[in-house]
Amino acid sequence: MADREKDMGAAGVLELYELHYSDLLLLSSTSPVPEEGEERVEKIKKTIMETLGPTGPGLLSITGVPKASILRQRLLPLARKLALLDHDRRKHILKEHNLGSDVPLKNPDRNVSSFAMQLKYAQALESALVKTNNGPRCNSNLEPAHMDDNNNEVTDSLENEFENLADTFRELGYCMMELGLRVAQICDMAIGGQELERSLLESGTAKGRLIHYHSVLDNLLVKASGRRKGSTKKQAHCEKNQVLLSRSEQKQSKRCNLITNGNEVGSSGNQGNLWQQWHYDYGIFTVLTAPMFLMSSQLTENTATDQFPVSCDQDCACPTGHSYLQIFDANKNDVFMVKTSSESFIIQVGESADILSRGKLSSTLHCVCRPPNFENLSRETFVVFLQPAWSKTFSISDYNVQHGMSGHHSSNEGNGHTELDFNEAAQDIHKIVPPLSSRLKDGMTFAEFSRETTKQYYGGSGLQSNS
Repeated sequence: MADREKDMGAAGVLELYELHYSDLLLLSSTSPVPEEGEERVEKIKKTIMETLGPTGPGLLSITGVPKASILRQRLLPLARKLALLDHDRRKHILKEHNLGSDVPLKNPDRNVSSFAMQLKYAQALESALVKTNNGPRCNSNLEPAHMDDNNNEVTDSLENEFENLADTFRELGYCMMELGLRVAQICDMAIGGQELERSLLESGTAKGRLIHYHSVLDNLLVKASGRRKGSTKKQAHCEKNQVLLSRSEQKQSKRCNLITNGNEVGSSGNQGNLWQQWHYDYGIFTVLTAPMFLMSSQLTENTATDQFPVSCDQDCACPTGHSYLQIFDANKNDVFMVKTSSESFIIQVGESADILSRGKLSSTLHCVCRPPNFENLSRETFVVFLQPAWSKTFSISDYNVQHGMSGHHSSNEGNGHTELDFNEAAQDIHKIVPPLSSRLKDGMTFAEFSRETTKQYYGGSGLQSNS
């Protein structure tokens, strides 16, 4: 039994198909392709549809996006800084930059902090047009003051580090919306019509979310900060000792050399090892940055004082190159850990694209797992959700709502698993993921579909964790 549990908890590695930005521009253009390049272009289009379709994993990566690296480097570290701020100061900063949250930030037990903004397609298209006409460039207001020896941006003080938060959020968000629109155009060409692109543009906006996945240490810091007001000197001392004790237990893991055995990264069935439970995104596409991992540095005696530190971290390479995004591949009936480069973006298919394409695109069942043995490691990412208009009506008369996790089962001999193991793992995921057939009815609007999906995942049934 122990061996079987170990096998079920292991995850294979999925290296994403990489589409270069220059090819994305070429494939989504309406201009004719030179004759000598036609065969290559058709081959790439076919690969994209196979990758995003029912025989593929439902996600791919885009590389070579101009200025993406510097925007990612500026924005992602702010996720943890915002998450660990005093509630009143954070509220002031979010209001100043027109950001909200879909996570209860007063909850000290939260495992995720999220900061959201609605992004308009009109501005995204304008930004893409400027980039096309004038060449790739960053907003001049976002140029860094100076860089350190490791090419990391250095800010002058804690007071001005959030100064360009909204501008950076929007600029990176617009860039990611452009990527999603171009992928939609390519898929529409292969499927026929303009259903995906039109559905995105009709919605008017996309939702951007800057997300901080808390380390265990972060949770202790948040709790200590929340209790600090009005606490006695003795209570503050106890809280400080609790945090320092947790940090001392991590001395062996404080290096950024995060080498982990590929067969021991995460678990498909243990919610305690997940930052985010198994689910499908219900929009059209989800566009994600490659995550950034922050390792908290050594705590000091001032950690539990009123000067709460929000900069005690350093950027680390992804553990073994993994994103710690896991997917369930229905065709292989197995769980895979997604591997991608830090310079890339991930495009992931949502259920609405699956429905609107009549199954020619396949939505991705996924979760986010915690790296084992690194309790002071946090994960930062930026996500843009592209979805249809709330009034969009779904017709499913010729769409199979029963497909999905059933997939094509195989024995997968030689990789240490048995078909029984895979079926048991799939059954565990089935228990927490409500089937599409229970959430989607013919004639539903996207608003009704999203409301029913949210209800079944997070509502009275208790299928999912609110974190």
